[in-house]
Amino acid sequence: MQLSGLSKVTLDLSHNGILHAILEDDERAIRHYTEIVGMLRSKDLPGLKAFTAGFAVTVRDALAALMALHGDVSVLQRARELLPSKPGITQALDELAVLARSAADVRVNIDLADLSGYQYESGAMFALYVEGLPNAVARGGRYDHVGEAFGRARPATGFSMDLREVARLLPAAAPASAIRAPWGREPALTSLIASLRAQGEIVIQLLPGEASGEQEFDCDREIVAEGGKFLVKALQ
Repeated sequence: MQLSGLSKVTLDLSHNGILHAILEDDERAIRHYTEIVGMLRSKDLPGLKAFTAGFAVTVRDALAALMALHGDVSVLQRARELLPSKPGITQALDELAVLARSAADVRVNIDLADLSGYQYESGAMFALYVEGLPNAVARGGRYDHVGEAFGRARPATGFSMDLREVARLLPAAAPASAIRAPWGREPALTSLIASLRAQGEIVIQLLPGEASGEQEFDCDREIVAEGGKFLVKALQ
């Protein structure tokens, strides 16, 4: 994103391990994982409270607390105070703190109830937003267990990026200076074209009958035949 030149980038962080750690001691809650994720994603607190009424008290309270744990990096400290003191939760919050510190040049937003990834992540998840786009321009995270289906689980992380949208938001690039060349296979012409290209010039040789329409180039010079020689002249 920095290389693209886009500014005012917002990094959203979450962690799938927190929910798994909350549910791990309640078999009923584990069975309803999908429904719980749906209510967390939609921020349906009344529905979540009604649905989890029969869950263990610690699980029920922790799920309700997740709804309010969103904002800047101070959310991580609030989460340590509100969520159960479990190794999985502590590790997840520590990992998010490291990621937040590593993103010093962007605005960081934490939402521990945001589980809108690809649903196979096993740890930290992130999404990148930029001005002008309502949806994430990039999304990814940790997914250590995906390989189990193929016989081998191993640490993995990755992301997807919408390059079309990134390109659409970038300012139009100034057309590069180029030289227009006529079609022909005369040795003098091909030699001149090769020499110009070797010097770093862009030479556009038109095909027979082709009109000049190189929108990405600014052909400010052209090769012309004059006095039995091929010369480069400025276009008027």
